[in-house]
Amino acid sequence: MRNRRLRSVATSTATAATVTALVTALALTACGPSDVVGAAPKPDSTAAAASSTSTEEPDAKAADKQRPPADQNTDDADDSGNGNGNGNKNAASKSDAKSTARTTCTGSNTKVTVTDVARPINHLLVTATNTGNRNCDAYYAPLLGFDDAQSVTRINEDSRPQAVVTLAPGESAYASIALGGDGSPDIAAYKLGVHFAGRDNQGSVGSAANLTLPEGTMISDSTSVSYWQSTMADALVW
Repeated sequence: MRNRRLRSVATSTATAATVTALVTALALTACGPSDVVGAAPKPDSTAAAASSTSTEEPDAKAADKQRPPADQNTDDADDSGNGNGNGNKNAASKSDAKSTARTTCTGSNTKVTVTDVARPINHLLVTATNTGNRNCDAYYAPLLGFDDAQSVTRINEDSRPQAVVTLAPGESAYASIALGGDGSPDIAAYKLGVHFAGRDNQGSVGSAANLTLPEGTMISDSTSVSYWQSTMADALVW
């Protein structure tokens, strides 16, 4: 009788232990890693996907909107303000055309003066300064007329320069007047008319400059004038 009771108690104890083990296993199975104390929370795959979609896609679209086409960049680089990139080229062409445009120097596009000089003696200096907005050519020599002279003053052919003197706006050409020529000046003179020769050297062109001579100017029958020169020093050699 006693043995039967002991087997009964042992059986009950084993059964209880088995039940406890099963309950514990079921509980562990039902609990995920995030239910365990101290375990890192399991990331929500749905939320992560949503977050990735909301941050990456707009950035890509924004980049597409801000990035201009390659041909547009090229046009902008060549464009100078008029939409076809020819603004600077046209401006340069106009500037070049203006700088190379030329005319003949006359009394209307130059300021002409006549002054006495200390050296060489018995010389005057004629200066013609371009007051226009284009280059002008001072051809040959100034055609001078003293007072009521019926003919122009003799030109010193030895003073002919190697090239025509071209004046940019603001530049000057020079010619010297040898008052005595081959002798001593002995004729009083008061007025001077300065005419300009044309390219073909067939008389004067344009308007003349009418000047008052320095006080005490004396000329002679052999007074002469040099060709136009580009510097004062070159003119006063003659």
